[in-house]
Amino acid sequence: MGKDVIIACDFESAEKTFDFLDKFTDEKPFVKIGMELFYAEGPSIVREIKKRGHKIFLDLKLHDIPNTVKKSMAVLSKLDVDMTNLHAAGTVDMMKAALEGLTREDGTRPLLIAVTQLTSTSEERMQSELLINASINDTIVKYAQNTKHAGLDGVVCSPLEAGMVKNACGKEFITVTPGVRFADGEVGDQVRITTPEKAKEIGSDYIVVGRPITQAADPVAAYRRCINEFVD
Repeated sequence: MGKDVIIACDFESAEKTFDFLDKFTDEKPFVKIGMELFYAEGPSIVREIKKRGHKIFLDLKLHDIPNTVKKSMAVLSKLDVDMTNLHAAGTVDMMKAALEGLTREDGTRPLLIAVTQLTSTSEERMQSELLINASINDTIVKYAQNTKHAGLDGVVCSPLEAGMVKNACGKEFITVTPGVRFADGEVGDQVRITTPEKAKEIGSDYIVVGRPITQAADPVAAYRRCINEFVD
């Protein structure tokens, strides 16, 4: 499995999204469609971006009772995305149901990954607000092990945790890591972050990069810098 950079297209409209994607004339970047854009434009935005030749990570982080998640994943599987996700906190049963719903009649399906802990969550917040008394590292490893047990392909985690997830779940278990910033860039609201180069060393399979590319003066150059530091 090759490494790749996924651009987080966190725009509020199709117009702004396509204005951004139109800047890429030589590449077809792997893109992430999150809640903001999907809720604004609906499934049509997914179909249009797919038609343009991009791989898509549909980042909706489903978390509900198993039957509801199963039925929702069955709907999402028809959009022909390449990757989608849910919250590992929804339990093993929910994840198994999601996998069942996502798998098409011919046995094919997108990659399915689970969020362990959001990169905006610190250990202090997790313990004081969510009343999870284990350390954040132990929690992430346990959630990742639950995800593997459920049969999913990998997890979303901070790049700082990718190495320990690989150690716990095996090198084939996919790690998709947001919270990536250039060494000379702004941190924003992420807590657990690192650089593309360091994420490569740690063992991330995919990095998700938003503002460092989408808000760059030259987004194409910023994307190529990410590819150069992480993939090449």
